[in-house]
Amino acid sequence: MATKRDYYEVLGAERTATEAELKAAYRKLALKYHPDRNPDDKVAEEKFKEAAEAYEVLRDPQKRQIYDQYGHQGLEGQGFSGFGGFEDIFSSFGDIFEDFFGFGGGGRRRSRSRAQRGADLRYDMRLSFMEAAFGTESEIRVEKTATCPSCSGNGAEAGTHPETCPHCQGAGQVSRSQGFFTVRTTCPHCRGQGQVITHPCENCRGQGRILVHKKVAVKIPAGVDTGSRLRLSGEGEAGVMGGPNGDLYVFIHVEEHELFVRDETDVICRIPISFVQATLGDTIKVPTLQGEKELHIPKGTQPGDILRFRGEGIPSLRNGHRGDQVMQINVKTPTSLNKKQEALLKEFAKLEEKKLTTKLKNILKGERIATR
Repeated sequence: MATKRDYYEVLGAERTATEAELKAAYRKLALKYHPDRNPDDKVAEEKFKEAAEAYEVLRDPQKRQIYDQYGHQGLEGQGFSGFGGFEDIFSSFGDIFEDFFGFGGGGRRRSRSRAQRGADLRYDMRLSFMEAAFGTESEIRVEKTATCPSCSGNGAEAGTHPETCPHCQGAGQVSRSQGFFTVRTTCPHCRGQGQVITHPCENCRGQGRILVHKKVAVKIPAGVDTGSRLRLSGEGEAGVMGGPNGDLYVFIHVEEHELFVRDETDVICRIPISFVQATLGDTIKVPTLQGEKELHIPKGTQPGDILRFRGEGIPSLRNGHRGDQVMQINVKTPTSLNKKQEALLKEFAKLEEKKLTTKLKNILKGERIATR
């Protein structure tokens, strides 16, 4: 554990320094090492905290007396361990930072406790396969809070304004002594806002926000898929005390299609053909995303063969280029034949058998010649 420096040395003050001299010394250091003026500077952060701890002790007559007599160990014996973080420092020395920046908290705590960003909202939207493929425009209805139009969000009746809390004098915190120490807690009267509303707005009952049902236009780009998320900036819950609105996130769920299956930007469909079409070849009409189109079936097409229509798939969200339509050929075997069809097939089978027998004999003949 690092040894703490002497508090007077930290502030650059004499041991006989007055309260005004100590305050002036701390002001100088706080301004120099303030985290807003030294972003991501760990050394400056530590010096800022060190100076705040030193001033917190030396400005308090009881703590200063203990420190002068017993040093750091005397304070530790009384339970003093410094500040928990920047927010504690800004809360304790708000008057000093107000001189620097024009408002309390050094630009941090009090501004955060009052103006707050509104919450984000979620809406789940179902789309048909075609709507997702080519995009669409829709209007949705959302329930959310909006800034009260009667009081413009400040919660006070028209013609009146929120007043500074008389209990904490606008600080949002109150102090109470506990032995040698001073404990600061959130003001119970204004709940940390630093202001109270004596004449609440009747429309929002002093909340500054009201519940509304709003219609929101949503433009769905071509190529979205299940899991895609659209962000509508500022369409979420209203902010508090002048804070910005949250956002509305639209989550997309795409319904299945009876013919097509999506594979990223490609669409896949199964095309049934007869074994005669597969053998002799043919030209048939097949469905696409934009209507029917002629497909040439080559002679000798086998079951499972793949044929493509280039650029007939789904547009990419990144660049708009369309994928392909992929057609898997499914050769159907006839299940009901008349006598004439059976006779023709049997004759065809005999010819095929002779062809295969001749081919097999030639293969075997070639093998015998090769072995001589």
